[in-house]
Amino acid sequence: MTFLLLLGGTLALRPYVFIFLAAYLLLATWHLGGGRTLAFLILGYLAGWAAEFSSIHWGIPFGEYIYIPATVHRELWVAGVPFMDSLSYVFLAYASFSMALLALGRGHWAGRGFHLEEDREFLGSLKVLILAAVLMVTLDIVIDPLALRGYRWFLGQIYGYPEPGVYFGVPLANFGGWFLVGLVMIRVLQLLITRLPDPGWSWGRRDFPSRALLGPGLYLGILGFNIFMTFWIGEICLGLVGVFIYLPFLTWLGLKVFSGKDG
Repeated sequence: MTFLLLLGGTLALRPYVFIFLAAYLLLATWHLGGGRTLAFLILGYLAGWAAEFSSIHWGIPFGEYIYIPATVHRELWVAGVPFMDSLSYVFLAYASFSMALLALGRGHWAGRGFHLEEDREFLGSLKVLILAAVLMVTLDIVIDPLALRGYRWFLGQIYGYPEPGVYFGVPLANFGGWFLVGLVMIRVLQLLITRLPDPGWSWGRRDFPSRALLGPGLYLGILGFNIFMTFWIGEICLGLVGVFIYLPFLTWLGLKVFSGKDG
């Protein structure tokens, strides 16, 4: 009963996390199949939780920080780590992977639909792995300074650093840790895609026009939410840094995708 109450409290306190999670479950099922989607949900959560648990006890891989258990009686925590925090790694990794596929893949427009070539060799390639990990870190460059200021919006103050870091209070070691965790998680996702057989793991997969744009759309939704909240709490400089970090890449990507559009 207590577990259900805490899970319900997590849903009530963090609805935006579960909106993004629901989007992941739907979009990844259409893209990769339901079996792979659920497998990555479990493995990705465990990887994120292990990284968080290791960091709060030994400072590896994100550096030293602490979780503030202000909501421990109102939402679900797992061995000192908020449940929703580790869960977020799953949809962040998938969204980053999808964006890397769009950036590096060969796509074309057929009528009003966009189609992206995705063979197994490309899906499991090193270049996709590295770019996806970089894109995951870049999201965190926007997310972590905002989360550190959670006391100024509805997230709440859930964590802090022993000493303020050089990037809007966040230590640079944090981003190195995110890159390493991103590499591990996205490699796991690649192995699930390329090694698990189709008949048993692909249920729910759909192929329809512009499906390849949905995962990147999730990435942009996460980015947009965090940049909006950054401006909303009055952190204009931090918000502008986030905008200018992404402006060159998104401009190039938009030109790449839409330059060959028919009609």
